[in-house]
Amino acid sequence: MTDVTYPLARRRPLDPPDEATALAGRAPMHRMIFADGHRGWLVTGHAAARAVLADPRFSNRPEHMHVPIPGRMQLLERRKDPRFALPPGFFIRMDPPEHTRFRKLLTGQFTVRRMKRLQPRIEEITRGFLDAMQDAGPPADLVEHFALPLPSMVICELLGVPYADRGRFQDDSRELLSLDISADEMLAAMHRMLSYMGELVRRKRVEPGDDLLSGLVGTGELKDDELTGAAMLLLIAGHETTANMLGLGTYALLTHPDQLAVLRDDPAAVDGAVEELLRYLSIVHIGPIRTALEDVEIDGRTVRAGESVAVCVPVVNRDPSRFPDPERLDLTRDATGHLAFGHGVHQCLGQQLARAEMRIGYPALLRRFPTLRLAVPPEEVPMRSDMSIYGVHRLPVTW
Repeated sequence: MTDVTYPLARRRPLDPPDEATALAGRAPMHRMIFADGHRGWLVTGHAAARAVLADPRFSNRPEHMHVPIPGRMQLLERRKDPRFALPPGFFIRMDPPEHTRFRKLLTGQFTVRRMKRLQPRIEEITRGFLDAMQDAGPPADLVEHFALPLPSMVICELLGVPYADRGRFQDDSRELLSLDISADEMLAAMHRMLSYMGELVRRKRVEPGDDLLSGLVGTGELKDDELTGAAMLLLIAGHETTANMLGLGTYALLTHPDQLAVLRDDPAAVDGAVEELLRYLSIVHIGPIRTALEDVEIDGRTVRAGESVAVCVPVVNRDPSRFPDPERLDLTRDATGHLAFGHGVHQCLGQQLARAEMRIGYPALLRRFPTLRLAVPPEEVPMRSDMSIYGVHRLPVTW
């Protein structure tokens, strides 16, 4: 068995690395050398990925984790430094029962019913940004004028964060997700965000509003530092992921005009189209990573206690045993079962919000600008290969 090393280079912007696809064709699990020399595993099969992500014998805690990307090595080397400890409340890096306590408090805030109630406001926000784009005229950077501000304003209103402060948290979020940033730069960005969110939490205790953060304060279940860490995580995840899906998804549609026509011409196709774009694009392109707490057998292989496992979501979501003809973008296919939002207890908390924003955002954009097209050749669009969330840095469009 040949050991795999990261990073694996993409040769085409919308496809997983060829090396990872080739590996998937041979077996669902492969030995991988992590950046620190640790010999762990890479998962490229759909069933094996589900098994890993659903198994409580795998930990998500950072002290157990090895990293596949050299750019994250500085953090690994300094994780025993208390300054680099994740903040209390950063529940994405917890295991049950600690993780369960936060999920129970937050799950009720992101229900399908609540997202449906939020839909008219998302539609209003969407219209506002499209109006501004139309008034300014072409060309435009779709990321700057639509894909990023739409989910940013929605998560700000949901959490109770002033949208006027978006410049602060967007810049810091971008730094925290960069694969090239130094450990000290990342620490500074994290502390800036924590300081800002901590100040906001204290303000909500004195002047609560009709928002999610005020609601969490009102439960009395969480301390201020826990609220601050949880709020920071929700703010980052709540705008970065959907922003990149809106940007990269539009790039995919503009480079697949037959599929763009499906979504533009049939409003009923939007639910399935969103699921297929999530499957096909898989913007979580590095990990998730879990570490075995004891020996675990996955697909006939024994993962030893202490070994880390990286799930290659872009390849897993193109497993032909789960999705026939998976290399083809087909907005009419049944793409349910994809792992774009993860699986198991750490499945994305805000997935219903992300779906609502995409189901509203894509059709509204295409209706408003029926002649929308790229303003540069596709190969000139800068891709986010240097970020932990994949997408496009900019998307120049015209109409």
